[in-house]
Amino acid sequence: MADTNQPLPSPQPEPTPAPAAPQAPAPAATAPATILAGPGAPQAGRPDRAPRPGPPRTDGPRRPFPKGDRPKNDGSKPPPLDIRDFSMTRPNTRDLDRSIEEELSAALSGFDLKGTMATTESQTKQPAVPGVQAKKKGLIIGIHGKDVFVEVPGGRSQGVLPLLQFEGRSPVIGEEVEFDIDHYDGANGLLILTMHGAAQVVTDWSSVTRGMVVEAKVTGVNKNGTGLHIEVNGIKGFMPASQIDMYRVEKLEDFVNQKMKCVVSEVDPSERNLVVSRKALLEREREQLREQFWATIEEGQIKTGIVRSVKPFGAFVDLGGADGLIPVSEMSWSRVGDPSEVVQIGQKVEVKVNRIDFEARKIGLSLRQLVRSPWDDFAERHKTGSKMAGKVTRIMDFGAFVEVAPGVEGLIHVSELATLRVRRVRDVVTEGQEITVQILSIDTEARRMSLSLKALQVEAEATNAEQEDAEREADAKAAEERMAQRAANPNLRGGIGAGRIQFDAGE
Repeated sequence: MADTNQPLPSPQPEPTPAPAAPQAPAPAATAPATILAGPGAPQAGRPDRAPRPGPPRTDGPRRPFPKGDRPKNDGSKPPPLDIRDFSMTRPNTRDLDRSIEEELSAALSGFDLKGTMATTESQTKQPAVPGVQAKKKGLIIGIHGKDVFVEVPGGRSQGVLPLLQFEGRSPVIGEEVEFDIDHYDGANGLLILTMHGAAQVVTDWSSVTRGMVVEAKVTGVNKNGTGLHIEVNGIKGFMPASQIDMYRVEKLEDFVNQKMKCVVSEVDPSERNLVVSRKALLEREREQLREQFWATIEEGQIKTGIVRSVKPFGAFVDLGGADGLIPVSEMSWSRVGDPSEVVQIGQKVEVKVNRIDFEARKIGLSLRQLVRSPWDDFAERHKTGSKMAGKVTRIMDFGAFVEVAPGVEGLIHVSELATLRVRRVRDVVTEGQEITVQILSIDTEARRMSLSLKALQVEAEATNAEQEDAEREADAKAAEERMAQRAANPNLRGGIGAGRIQFDAGE
């Protein structure tokens, strides 16, 4: 048994934990993580990166906000919002609409809204042509010397046009002109204008720029015949033969001593090189007229154009905004073998629009429809059964065509060539042969006519038979008359006397 008087061992006091360092308040959920990370501290989400070398920080973690900007919160519950305040400030929509209408009426007082909208709609409805700028128009308000002053619509200043751009004619005050704005002259407060499509004034090499329209005079043809020598207000230049017209030009000499507007395609003042093109200007003008042309063209219209090319199947005519084709069948009422016998390149002709294909942009023209049809005159003078002379123009397997009048042809069917069976048309008639035919029928509207040789042959045979019969009858009658008129012979007696009759004994 153990001694109970021995003192028990006193328990060891537990170690007091060291006071923890003050912790920074947890950042808000919306605060970026990079704000909390200070220099030398490991970055969040990158445990594999070692801290930067250097002495440890002793000032604690960086604060997310400056001390003065931290929101103060004593921990009390915020007061509830008074929802009734919002309902009391809700605006009345009717009053608001009324006030807006009053303000608009006051702001638009004296403003022509309908006229402005109508002008805007008319400008919007104009068809836009790709690559073609809208034309500007203004009224001439004054003429002083070589300057023509124009009122520019919508502008705060006036514009001035050179008098030379009117190409010899005298402008009239109040006349409407089309122009383009070149630049603004700040010294005089004027807009420098150029008339739409007019040639610009050239003084020296410095005033010539690429793309400008100038007036050139043709002084001659170069030695090789590949172009024209031109002169623009004393400045010499060259126009290639391919740039004279939109189509091939055969005789360059025809343009010598002529003045024409063209576009500057190349210019080099240091080399004294100037090249111009009339074709580019014609194509530009043609493009401007193309859309307007197709918007106004209709079948049955009479147009004036220039023959640009002649082909075996017809001729192409430039109508100003597009080309049209005159088929060889529409050149004349008579048969045309070579179209060049009717029209020539460069000839000005008047044609009728016969057919239009808007999708394919093709136009069919006619020359003969502008002349009275010879079928009308022919039908008035000749009727069915008439006989006339004609010339065989074509031979087909089914018959032969005969021209009986200029522009009027008829068909002799193979069954009407002869009374006998005909195997080949050429066995009866040949091309160019002059024959006489009879009209069987006439269709003026369809311009068709049936002719016949057989009818004439039948008639001729019948006539011949009648003549032969008449001749036989005449011969028989003549024979009877001759017999009746023959004189009797007095020595000729009729009968035999009884005394002279002798009988045999046995009789």
